[in-house]
Amino acid sequence: MRSSAMAVNGPHQQAGQDIWAGAAYDGETGSIAAARALTADFLAGVTGGRAQPIPAVVVADAQLVVSELVTNACKFAPGPCALNLEIQGTDLVITVWDTDSSMPLARAAEPGRIGQHGLEIILAVCEGFDVRREPVGKRIKVRVALGA
Repeated sequence: MRSSAMAVNGPHQQAGQDIWAGAAYDGETGSIAAARALTADFLAGVTGGRAQPIPAVVVADAQLVVSELVTNACKFAPGPCALNLEIQGTDLVITVWDTDSSMPLARAAEPGRIGQHGLEIILAVCEGFDVRREPVGKRIKVRVALGA
């Protein structure tokens, strides 16, 4: 089985700076599982400035958000994508870059709709959501509170 991670960095911390980790993926479907694993491993190694480990529900929510963002990158953007995870104060900042410059759109609630609920899930779980076009593709940045 071929690994989807092209490069992995982290976790890193310098005095007075935030903790971060990142990876670049080839955009194949294995990238999704690799990104979820990186997220779980990263959060297992940090406490978010608290004496207690990050709650399991927060880790699960972060993995869900990463899974949705990387799935969309693999499904709709040709080529590689990148994931960056960073602890900023009491939040986990998740950033995903992909090669598709089209902006994601939240769809109206449709109880009978199967699939295409990723952005709805992300908006429900995250404290903040920001999308910016880049010279190549786009960068989506979300914030997940580290408290339960």
